[in-house]
Amino acid sequence: MTALVLMRLSGFIRTGRFIPPLIAALVLLGILYGGGRAAIAEAYGVSALMMFPILAWQTKLLLDTEPDVQRRLALVALRSRWREAIGGMFAAALVAIPVVLIAMVMPWIVDAVKTEHVATGLLLGLWAHLIVIPPGLALGALSSRVVAATPGRAAAILAGGIVLALVLGLHSSPVPWLAPPLISTAHTLAQGATGAALVGLTAWALVWSTVALSGYGWLRRTRSWPSWHRYRAPRNLVLEVPPRDRRSSRREA
Repeated sequence: MTALVLMRLSGFIRTGRFIPPLIAALVLLGILYGGGRAAIAEAYGVSALMMFPILAWQTKLLLDTEPDVQRRLALVALRSRWREAIGGMFAAALVAIPVVLIAMVMPWIVDAVKTEHVATGLLLGLWAHLIVIPPGLALGALSSRVVAATPGRAAAILAGGIVLALVLGLHSSPVPWLAPPLISTAHTLAQGATGAALVGLTAWALVWSTVALSGYGWLRRTRSWPSWHRYRAPRNLVLEVPPRDRRSSRREA
């Protein structure tokens, strides 16, 4: 599985698919921190919210880098559908780490945060960005080519998932639990986070991501090619040789 992860990372970097999400992340962070200085925890809460669509988009691009034939060959080599899917998720998680680091460093480069309660703000900011990674990976996986099948459907799933995650996560929403805790996390860091709130939001994000990734695994199983053991040729396979052309046989004679 390590070779599969490295292969996906290499293809993602060599094809330059990491560039559009990186540019989008820098633009969003520039807009966020261009309005003046803010408290560290509050700034990081909004930053984590804005990184959610970037992580989902980046995950989709990474999973779509691998051609369909290569994915089927990897499935045959690993002899496990789950190991192949977990390898893709692990590669996407590794790619998400640089995005989180950029989001954590950016406000200090542009001097957009206040130097008050720095240690607490950094820890809360790191927590906020880390709990956004699993939901972003889950949405990106659900919009990948192996599940969506067509580019139009994939774009609809990605864009619709981002919009629903923001709309359903509002405090006025009757079903906020259907969305990952994006807005709730930003609101909690802005108002002052407590230990119980951090534990609750973490559990919320993990449960939501587990359900979404389980749906991804089920859809991947029903929509992708059969498992490795079905590739074996049957023992009673008979190959019929077509009859030779009469003209060619006469010429040889």
